Amino acid sequence: MISGFDYVKSNGLKKVLALIVDGTPRDLSATFSETAKVEAITKEHPLGLEIMRHTTAHIMAQAIKELYPSAKIAIGPVIEDGFYYDISCEHRFTPDDFPAIEKKMREIIKADYKITREVVSKNDAIKFFKDKDEPFKVELIQDLDVTEVSLYHHEDKFTDLCRGPHLPKTGMASAHFEIMKTAGAYWRGDSNREMLQRLYATSWFSKEELDNYITLLEEAEKRDHRKIGREMDLFHLQEEASGSVFWHPRGWTLYRTLRNYVRKRLMKDGYVEVCTPQMVDKVLWEQSGHWEKFRQNMFISESEEKTLAIKPMNCPCHIQIFKQGTKSYRDLPLRMAEFGCCHRNEPSGSLYGTMRVRSFVQDDAHIFCMPEQINSETKKFCNLLSKIYKDLGFEKFSVKFSDRPEKRVGSDEIWDLAEDLLQKAVREVGLDYTINKGEGAFYGPKLEFVLKDKLNRDWQCGTFQVDFNLPERLGAWYTGEDGEKHHPIMLHRAVLGSLERFIGILLEHYAGKLPMWLAPVQIVVATITNDYDDYGKKFYDALTEAGIRAEFDVRAEKISYKIRNHSVEKIPMMAIIGENEKSNGTITLRKMDGSQENLAFDGAIDLLKKTCAEPA
Repeated sequence: MISGFDYVKSNGLKKVLALIVDGTPRDLSATFSETAKVEAITKEHPLGLEIMRHTTAHIMAQAIKELYPSAKIAIGPVIEDGFYYDISCEHRFTPDDFPAIEKKMREIIKADYKITREVVSKNDAIKFFKDKDEPFKVELIQDLDVTEVSLYHHEDKFTDLCRGPHLPKTGMASAHFEIMKTAGAYWRGDSNREMLQRLYATSWFSKEELDNYITLLEEAEKRDHRKIGREMDLFHLQEEASGSVFWHPRGWTLYRTLRNYVRKRLMKDGYVEVCTPQMVDKVLWEQSGHWEKFRQNMFISESEEKTLAIKPMNCPCHIQIFKQGTKSYRDLPLRMAEFGCCHRNEPSGSLYGTMRVRSFVQDDAHIFCMPEQINSETKKFCNLLSKIYKDLGFEKFSVKFSDRPEKRVGSDEIWDLAEDLLQKAVREVGLDYTINKGEGAFYGPKLEFVLKDKLNRDWQCGTFQVDFNLPERLGAWYTGEDGEKHHPIMLHRAVLGSLERFIGILLEHYAGKLPMWLAPVQIVVATITNDYDDYGKKFYDALTEAGIRAEFDVRAEKISYKIRNHSVEKIPMMAIIGENEKSNGTITLRKMDGSQENLAFDGAIDLLKKTCAEPA
């Protein structure tokens, strides 16, 4: 046997944070066989930053305990771009407390405490944390179905419950960190339990990375879709309809423009569009399996001794349409689309603008096909998705393959077949993908398509799921070429996902400066004084006749005020009309960046027809 420290020394390795031994991340203090397959984790390794942040979370918890000895610590996981720790404390943390906590964290890093892992019995761990008066740790250990747990010690200064791995010393943690904010979080996500204080923080290996991240956050704040939505007068939200969007005229125009664009793409790709009921008897959801797996997210209504669910998704209803009449193999594939309004009972604390709502519309569709058609339908969908994303300004996307979750329906044999067919198809499309272990739908494996916006943030939008189970559960079948009955394969798919959420993504991606074809108001006609309103009205009428979305601003305001006002509203083009334009029969077109061009009346109309046209 050899220790990680000995392995690093004997191989002349430097700046190693931890190791991967036979596929499992381990501390440098771990021992293992000399024949084991070993990989060094440095700060350049994909796991390096995560391990450093995990240790820094423990350092933050130690700092809080030293500053506030009566504080009780709960959990402190690594998350995207940082970590958090949940704390129970009589002191209410505010940003004014952050500098003191950060100072103490730097002292702990400078002290360079040795970090050691100790494996103890479950009972000994419970006693240890009871003696330390840490009830949250005691509860966590009591609920673990194990006989032993691992503890991490910062010498005799601090101990936490953790699986690890961690850095060997606190001094190896980066000093480039910042506590970002506080929030409330119910213990174990249960609204009946204690509300804890959650401290969010970020940590990076270099000051430059930290500064870039802070700059990114500042830019993201400027691009917040809720702020932009107010400036552009697109929508609002209010408590009386929590989780639902009030779309204003301009916002609804944007919504319909996006929806109609996707609808045209679907029709070109051979889809038929349907519309299904909003409320369906729970019997159907029991048959589909959603009642068992998804009941807690459904809104329920009682009527005439029946229990009805407002649909959280469209798939069981689409099967009901498929079952009407007799289907044969010649009818397949059948691509059935619906812009269906769905409702899900999301926790109020998770609601966020249009990004996370309770009422939403999906660009949903289901493809009923035979097993041998899965390959071609996957390729066809990937091509459709690529075209739509490109038209909307997203040139690149990544793909995740999500396999079977722990809670699922269907036999392992069916899951083996579904996963194999889907992976084979996506490989043949030529798309690279990563494995998203255990994150498939309860009825089948799926592909997740992840966009990257202009701030380099990831947004999971499109999905493609192979389902061998639901058509069989709900009794859907077709007559095969052999004359026998067969259950179709059901491919669940969406390109944008929720239209509400995707509009939020678009607003932040473009900072509200949408492409001309998508902008709810494509041009404003603004006269310098009311003396030129007649000529302005003539141009405005010609624009609307040409199908261009225009508004006419005849307010008795200075033109400079109008320009500033419409710039805030992110309207991409203005037609400025004054004496010169009226006398010469021209139009001055002003872009949002301040550049101007004077064109003949008809020339301006022709140019705007082209620039406002939807992508071909």
